[in-house]
Amino acid sequence: MDITTAAKLWDATPGWLNTASYGLPPRRAFEELQTVLTDWRHGDTDWKPWDASVGRARTAFARLVGAPAADVSVSSTVSQIMSVVATALPSGGKVVVPEVEFTSNLFPWAVAAEVETVPADRLAEAITRDTAAVAFSLVQSATGYVAPLADIVAAARDHGALVIVDASQACGWLPVDVTGVDALACAAYKWLMAPRGAAFGYLSPSLRERMRPLAANWYGGADEGGSYYGPPLRLAGDARAFDLSPAWFSYVGAAPAIELLNELGVERIRDHDVALANRFRAGLGLPPSDTAIVSVDAPGERLEAAGIRAAVRAGRVRASFHVYTTEDDVDRALDALTSPR
Repeated sequence: MDITTAAKLWDATPGWLNTASYGLPPRRAFEELQTVLTDWRHGDTDWKPWDASVGRARTAFARLVGAPAADVSVSSTVSQIMSVVATALPSGGKVVVPEVEFTSNLFPWAVAAEVETVPADRLAEAITRDTAAVAFSLVQSATGYVAPLADIVAAARDHGALVIVDASQACGWLPVDVTGVDALACAAYKWLMAPRGAAFGYLSPSLRERMRPLAANWYGGADEGGSYYGPPLRLAGDARAFDLSPAWFSYVGAAPAIELLNELGVERIRDHDVALANRFRAGLGLPPSDTAIVSVDAPGERLEAAGIRAAVRAGRVRASFHVYTTEDDVDRALDALTSPR
């Protein structure tokens, strides 16, 4: 299926350029969720069919990032995942982060360690033998800047530092591979187009040996569905030990959405999204870039008046383009911004 045809699997009202805030569900995900909500309303089923969606979503996300499903935990937020990853840091450890970083991947380190902030394009060179970890967004949410992952991983390995990635603005449009990464967290309600309340964490086996499961619960038990009562502590031997008890309905929507992304192929989605972003940039006289997020100094009220839904971040209009975005969406936005008033 080509991407233009695939766009018909969504019901997006024209003018949605705000996936970096939240993604729109494909029809199959929305319809699965409606079926489950009806079952819940009437008490027509057990919860176990809902829980099966968690396994589907975990497997689909693992495939998306090139990881074994056993190395993926489920959660609700990036900050919760990062806060548990922080238990792997040595006492007095220093974490290098970009100067402008979303706080879900900043506050957990500020609580647990010494933080050093540097310009995003200097992360690799800022890593030294005193660095315990480098934590950064693979794609920066305000600007769309794509971090040079390979360079950062190489520098971290040279100095024995952990590599910790927030991929919330990357997974779903940018091909991601966790090779060389110690931890990767992703909120699923953006480019993965799931309901808010689903998040995934890739936790490498070597990192898990250093972590403490601070939110240990029945869902992370060694016996799936059998760790309801009483001691002893009996957690799973893989990343499930760090699972949060899932918000089921969020995963009911997540599973079919992520499965569809894998079906379509993220490489093709990237080419589609970046081409639309560059069409937008060209219409504003800007050079092309390599990202699906465009940040411009423009009158956002013009977009709003034209029915174009975008966002304002760091004082600039942020437009973001995904699989359901069309050339017509882009051209309508350009007309709103460039037509004489």
